[in-house]
Amino acid sequence: MSKVIAHFINGRLVQGQGRTAPVFNPATGAQSGEVCLATAVEVRAAVQAAEAVAPAWAATTPLKRARILNNFLRILDERIDELAAVITAEHGKVLSDAKGEIQRGMEVVEFATAAPQLLKGEVTENVGTQVDSMSLRQPLGVVAGITPFNFPAMVPMWMFPVALACGNCFILKPSERDPSAALLLAQWLKEAGLPDGVFSVIQGDKEAVDALLHDPDIQAVSFVGSTPIARYIYETAARTGKRCQALGGAKNHMIVMPDADLDQAVDALMGAAYGSAGERCMAISVAVPVGEATADALMAKLEPKVRALRVGPGIDPEAEMGPLVTRQHLDKVRGYIDAGVAEGARLVVDGRGLKLQGYENGNFIGGSLFDHVTPDMTIYKEEIFGPVLAVARADSYATAAKWINEHEYGNGTAIFTRDGDAAREFAHQIKVGMVGINVPIPVPMAFHSFGGWKSSLFGDLHMHGPEGVRFYSRLKTITSRWPTGIRAGAEFVMPTMK
Repeated sequence: MSKVIAHFINGRLVQGQGRTAPVFNPATGAQSGEVCLATAVEVRAAVQAAEAVAPAWAATTPLKRARILNNFLRILDERIDELAAVITAEHGKVLSDAKGEIQRGMEVVEFATAAPQLLKGEVTENVGTQVDSMSLRQPLGVVAGITPFNFPAMVPMWMFPVALACGNCFILKPSERDPSAALLLAQWLKEAGLPDGVFSVIQGDKEAVDALLHDPDIQAVSFVGSTPIARYIYETAARTGKRCQALGGAKNHMIVMPDADLDQAVDALMGAAYGSAGERCMAISVAVPVGEATADALMAKLEPKVRALRVGPGIDPEAEMGPLVTRQHLDKVRGYIDAGVAEGARLVVDGRGLKLQGYENGNFIGGSLFDHVTPDMTIYKEEIFGPVLAVARADSYATAAKWINEHEYGNGTAIFTRDGDAAREFAHQIKVGMVGINVPIPVPMAFHSFGGWKSSLFGDLHMHGPEGVRFYSRLKTITSRWPTGIRAGAEFVMPTMK
């Protein structure tokens, strides 16, 4: 009998009353469990539990909130292996990558433990005669996070630590493909001292998402996923009066200039294109060498490394890349490779035929490499979200930058060069939210903020860092004057500081 993966509401595991969905081990293809899919009634129960404790949690001192998050951070550090094993079993990524994901999430928890400092307001004395002004940042109330399958621990931890530090209650709706990590996070938060009801996990699909979006007591929604769903989340949240940050898809380019260190660039492309089987929004999926000589030299070094890529189950310590998350996604990625061939790109390395002895039913595909890709091709325009690297040869830096600036997505990008002028021009003029210079995956540290431009982000505020604090709090400005015997009489004009 496979395990049942439940909700976590008001401090305890709650079995669902409605539908369920199967959960699979991507390496074997075998069903490992079934996850409850929440009804609107179950979503409402989580919201009501949060509403009941929201005033008390908002009134909890920032220092006490920080101490609870510090306890949680210690638990994460002690049990990272346990959480990584759960991620690998349901997502498929190799254990080292799962641990890396957790560590990047822990950095945001660490940032959020600075709540007393982060929530300090501002005071200006004597803005007018014996009039003082001060600003405060106060919690929103109950907020929700809807997170993707590719980072079942990290992306939730990009959201809820900052939300909790700001004094909000948080409801997490993880992906139904790998739902178990969220339950561990919830149970460990309780163990760290978080009061019941402040953090809940609602498992589910679109029905649960829509219930969150339409619940009148949820004040804000954070989302990470594909662009079509991000747009739907943002538009629906806006119609229902909610604050929203919805991070969408990506098609990240990496320009390789003629003066670049090619060995460094190739190593960077291998990790950025094939790490986590390409299932990440900051993956480099388009390499843009400038000039034919650069392109030929890059391909000569890149092709043998892609062919030698070690693919295996995530628990294999020798594996560099694990399986894709589901059979459906495997078929989708294969379909993109088919489209690339049909549209005239040169398939240099074909990963479609990969078979692993003992894992014939797993969702495995080898690394694939295309050359002579052009901007009109499907594999250039659309996000594949798999281990497929497209090489698009540009005749000049200007052409390469133009391709990036004209692309629908603007999440991340990189340039590899020794030329400071080219690097500075790229950093300042490229229309992308996160830029790397000789850094292939420029994910900001927790004390900066994460987010793209164009169709990669819907909403005004990026995730975690200072922008995260602004998103999960609202500004209040107080202007005060105390009686001192001054009587100026009634004033019927707009107050000024004359």
